Amino acid sequence: MNKDNISALLTGIGVVTLIVGFAIYFNNPELNKAPLQGGGISNVQLSIDKSHFKKAPEFQGITSYINTNETKISDLKGKVVLVDFWTYSCINCIRTLPYLVDWNQKYSDKGLVIVGIHTPEFEFEKNIDNVEQAVTRFGIKYPVLLDNDHGTWNAYQNSYWPRKYLVDAEGYIRYDHIGEGGYMETEKVIQNLLSERSKQQGMKILNLNQTKLSNPDLQSIDFNQIKTPELYFGYQYARDGLGNIEGFNPEKTVDYKITGSNLEPNVIYLQGLWKNNADNMELVGKNGKIMLVYSAKSINIVAGGKGQATVKEDSKASQIMNTSFKGKDINVQGKFTIDAQRLYNIADHTNYGNHYIEINAEGSGFKAYTFTFG
Repeated sequence: MNKDNISALLTGIGVVTLIVGFAIYFNNPELNKAPLQGGGISNVQLSIDKSHFKKAPEFQGITSYINTNETKISDLKGKVVLVDFWTYSCINCIRTLPYLVDWNQKYSDKGLVIVGIHTPEFEFEKNIDNVEQAVTRFGIKYPVLLDNDHGTWNAYQNSYWPRKYLVDAEGYIRYDHIGEGGYMETEKVIQNLLSERSKQQGMKILNLNQTKLSNPDLQSIDFNQIKTPELYFGYQYARDGLGNIEGFNPEKTVDYKITGSNLEPNVIYLQGLWKNNADNMELVGKNGKIMLVYSAKSINIVAGGKGQATVKEDSKASQIMNTSFKGKDINVQGKFTIDAQRLYNIADHTNYGNHYIEINAEGSGFKAYTFTFG
């Protein structure tokens, strides 16, 4: 969810370039847009000095397991392991999942084990039922470990969602990627490490082709054109204040009012009776309103509790969401109903631009956690 670009360091080793260095990329638009091309790796050099690589830390403090029994990193020696830190309401994580699902299908019988480390950002993401529903919704078949107390997160000294580590068959971390993008590079490392493993274990060298996804659910993201950062509703999470003069009042219920007609961009405005919770705003009255001027192509809201909301956008919210730009979770009446604590896609435009959105929430108990953008 951190959106800073981070430079990349790739070390080539072997007859065919073997990417083994510590490589960090984060939300690089060029990597997100890079075409995925075919081409296998057939030759690997075995004589590699691994003294400068770190051993992968053991999984620590895991509270629950999905799609597996108790799993330890030490049990996976001899396999190539992709350790993926994620959380199910994170839009950046969600956009990487189709690639992980595809790699699991392609390489799990060739020696790759993907382990999803689900480290929650919000309290509701600690609930195993919520995580299991998300795992099913996203079609995840590989093991998912609930890291509710951030034990494994801390062991890996992680600070980002998502983050991927590739661990070789001897347990060394050979690749580290922060954020979205870099899918071609990541898959090349997977192929190199699988080929290296095959030769080490005296097996036939693999001839592998890279992923080329044609998935209508995948968004093409140009981060340079997203001008609005992630915006949090909870007072402990918010980086900036509310647009309302009442501001945040921790653990208090506030009757928010809109004064004036000009709204500042990239700032959340509320109307109605809302309770200020640490990680969300909870509607206390029967009806409430959320307003935002943003600049992006798509907008999502992480919401929970109960109730429903009508979404209007642009032209001073005079029009209900129409079929040309309504989000995937918006019905023909321009509404979305809270069916779980999760991310809801509420608007999806063809092009990047400036927009005004208005969410009219109905029903006491409606909870808003964050806005994210694409």
